[in-house]
Amino acid sequence: MTEPNEPNEPNEPNETDETDEQQIAEALHSAARITLAPGPREASAAAPDPDEEWTLPGGTAWVYLADPERGLTRPVILGDGFNSGPSELDFSWEILEEGPYPFISALRERGRDVVLIGFDERGASILENAEVARAAIREAIARRRGEHPLAVGGFSMGGLVTRYALAKMEHEGGAENDHQTGLYFSYDSPHRGAWIPIALQSFAHYIRKLNSAFSDQMNSPAARQLLWQHIAEWDDAPETDKARTEFLAELERVGGWPRRPRKIGVANGVRTGEENGIAPGERAFRGKGLAITGTHLYTQSAGEDQRVGQLRVVTLRKPQIRTSGLPEIDGAPGGTLEGFGILADELDKIPAIIGLGSEAEIREHCFVPAVSAVALRDVDTHQKLYEPFAEHSEDSELDEYHCASRNEGHTLVTEELCTWIMDRLP
Repeated sequence: MTEPNEPNEPNEPNETDETDEQQIAEALHSAARITLAPGPREASAAAPDPDEEWTLPGGTAWVYLADPERGLTRPVILGDGFNSGPSELDFSWEILEEGPYPFISALRERGRDVVLIGFDERGASILENAEVARAAIREAIARRRGEHPLAVGGFSMGGLVTRYALAKMEHEGGAENDHQTGLYFSYDSPHRGAWIPIALQSFAHYIRKLNSAFSDQMNSPAARQLLWQHIAEWDDAPETDKARTEFLAELERVGGWPRRPRKIGVANGVRTGEENGIAPGERAFRGKGLAITGTHLYTQSAGEDQRVGQLRVVTLRKPQIRTSGLPEIDGAPGGTLEGFGILADELDKIPAIIGLGSEAEIREHCFVPAVSAVALRDVDTHQKLYEPFAEHSEDSELDEYHCASRNEGHTLVTEELCTWIMDRLP
């Protein structure tokens, strides 16, 4: 086995170089916001006031009507994605409206009413947040003028939340569970699992006693359900978490998918098998400040006993993180997340005197493989991840899917993907 090469570290720390642990903990608590999610870290502007705001058990719905005088007539319901804490309208608006393509405006121009579902806690169990989605669906039906069928779906985790909500309503039956939905859609949702590098998860847990936010996010109920491989402690062996196994069993219990609506999905990755350019075994992150010098995080390599990380924060210990039996998933076709970049950016916001300066030599990694987003294959082998697939495949659990023409950011809102969805709305 060949280990990644490391340059000699300047100013290798010794006992007298150590910054006080309490000082570092205080700095992390006051400055660092180390949680991983796509989209802007700070909303650049406030969203316009919605035409309606529905208070739901466990969440909120913000409604933008195509014609306020006509009221709610053709609802398109969108579930929010994964993060920590409550959904925020300003962030949702910026991602959906102020990025490469103004999706909300485009929907309204087509006479569609946009219902954005926000959750009180985005890291809560998908099963819990599905109750918020069910409440939003019932509220939309109660307020709708006419009988135009609903379109219900979501971005990333939101696609799984609404998938389960619709399937459960059909499974339970009865008039109160008549979802009246003609189309279900998902936008880069991890139907077969998502991926956060084990190197990043281990670092999150390693700094837990200094700042628990990153570790708490990785150990949240939603993360445990979404991630294909998970560790709860920095030195754990990666595995499919029990919470994911239980979630998949519960999803299967209610039928796996809603049967009545047509089911479509889009992926922010390609179907051609083209990798995203991230090579395995490359150093993606390194600590530069005295309190973190010696920390190195690497992209995932295949094979046995592969080093993916070396950790050092405050203390002189430098434990190594190794994995076995995992594929080269960081470079796989799919929607990407700037996990290494976010970590470095947030640590670099802390004053240099604290010694947590960092550099992301590779900023991103695959987060939702394309085969997962189109519910086609599992993600546990190189062949499943990288083998090209057809524009239409009966092996997909979706009725129809569409992949981006290039590997791009997870849940990036593009004209290519949005117009494909809108052309299929009921």
